[in-house]
Amino acid sequence: MTVSFPLDVNAANCPSRVVLDHVTSRWGVLVLALLLDTERQRFSQLRRAIGGISEKMLAQTLQTLERDGLLLREARPVIPPHVDYSLTPLGREFAERVWALTRLVERRVPQVTEAQEAYDRARRERERAAAG
Repeated sequence: MTVSFPLDVNAANCPSRVVLDHVTSRWGVLVLALLLDTERQRFSQLRRAIGGISEKMLAQTLQTLERDGLLLREARPVIPPHVDYSLTPLGREFAERVWALTRLVERRVPQVTEAQEAYDRARRERERAAAG
C-alpha cells in the first residue's frame, strides 16, 4: 500500500499512528535502544538484557519491528539454530531518537518524581479541605 495522502499523526486513521505505537511501546523502545548499542543480538541475549519481558512479548515485538522494516532477522542454519537481530538503516534512525528520549527520561526521573509527589500532596490537601 502506497500512502498517497498527507500524513498527520493526530488524525485517527493515519498509518503513522500505528508505527508510532510500535516504536514507542514499552518493549519497542527497549529493543531499539538495546540494538543501537550492539551490532546484533540473539533472541536469548535480548531476553536476558530486557528485564521483565516474556518470551511471547519479545517475539511479538521483534516480529512487529521487523515487519515495519526496523529490524533485520537473520536465521543461521547451524545446530542449534541461531537467529540474530540487528537494526536496518531505518531502524537505526528510529533507535537514535528513542535512545535520546530514553536518556532524557533517565536523567529527569528525579524531577518527575518530585512533581508527582507535589501533585499527590496537593490533591490530598484538596480532598481533606473538601471533606471538611
